[in-house]
Amino acid sequence: MNIHEYQAKAVLRDFGAPVSRGIPAFTVEEAVKAAETLGGPLYVVKSQIHAGGRGKGKFKELPEGAKGGVRLARSLDEVRAHAQEMLGNTLVTVQTGPAGKQVGRLYIEDGSDIDKELYLSLLVDRSTSRVAFVVSTEGGMDIEKVAHDTPEKIITFSVDPATGIMPHHGLAVAKAFGLTGDLAKQAVSLTAKLYTAFVAKDMAMLEVNPLIVSTGGELKCLDAKIGFDSNALYRHPDIVALRDETEEDPKEIEASRYDLSYVALDGTIGCMVNGAGLAMATMDIIKLYGEEPANFLDVGGGATKEKVTAAFKIITADPNVKGILVNIFGGIMRCDVIAEGVIAAVTDVGLTVPLVVRLEGTNVELGKTIIRESGLNVISADDLDDAAQKIVKAVRG
Repeated sequence: MNIHEYQAKAVLRDFGAPVSRGIPAFTVEEAVKAAETLGGPLYVVKSQIHAGGRGKGKFKELPEGAKGGVRLARSLDEVRAHAQEMLGNTLVTVQTGPAGKQVGRLYIEDGSDIDKELYLSLLVDRSTSRVAFVVSTEGGMDIEKVAHDTPEKIITFSVDPATGIMPHHGLAVAKAFGLTGDLAKQAVSLTAKLYTAFVAKDMAMLEVNPLIVSTGGELKCLDAKIGFDSNALYRHPDIVALRDETEEDPKEIEASRYDLSYVALDGTIGCMVNGAGLAMATMDIIKLYGEEPANFLDVGGGATKEKVTAAFKIITADPNVKGILVNIFGGIMRCDVIAEGVIAAVTDVGLTVPLVVRLEGTNVELGKTIIRESGLNVISADDLDDAAQKIVKAVRG
């Protein structure tokens, strides 16, 4: 689960991290009032969407060359003008894709005098099962581009959970940044605070880009992005309350209610599979035969009839889906349960696109019998390769 910048900064502020003063705004008048409260003389008006690259983004509704989604303002009139252009319009960035995201809220923040921009992030390193720091002097830039062009400018290290964060970790950050004296002490303190916040709130990713050195000699988190481990959200009702469902795909929201692993994609073949590995293999073979998957959907190993029905409805709710492939290997999951769920869903919502079903494993013959005797127009497949070829052929007519 992701949250907005202003929410992320509020979380970091609770752990003592240095952030600028700022106030969220949902209307133009709230934006102006926020600026009045801050007092100026320099304001930053920031579009709040779940995507990076806002500063270089473009609004669909504004003329080509118009300013991006993060702008400086030196008066209340400028704040008002920027808010009027941003709120309700669609911001397109390198991370939103061409569809963009509609801006429904702003963050009005004190301006900062910047001497240097740095990059600092924390994430879970799956190879070591530890929290890792990623540090670079190239703040404010696309970190992926830095990694590709100048990888030597990125320093990484992980923290042993047995010891937790230690002063030498902070000193490693300060050294990577080339900071000395009081700034080095600030880096040690900030490193500890960010790690503490990361662990305490079950974060999956925390990115500060840029982390700035102000002309006054202070480290400050000028931007902040936080993603949380969805499996741990039950421990953090305060974080769940920050969820902005307008930033999420409605189908993914519905899937989360049934504990389904679902990710919407851009293809035309809907997939319902049990097991992440099998789901990936199913998507790969669809691409092998020249089509694109419309989703990743893993119903899990212990899905019920109701869960399968919900999964099928989510797939058919996507207008881009021109065909559906159900690929189930029944271990814990029984093939007859899948068959009953598919029939219930088709009976409820109807079937307007080709449906190919491949079942194998526990109660496979019973599952096939249930589907065969249902009277549905379902194409049966013997194996995954056969299923992929049949659904691709059916979609192509």
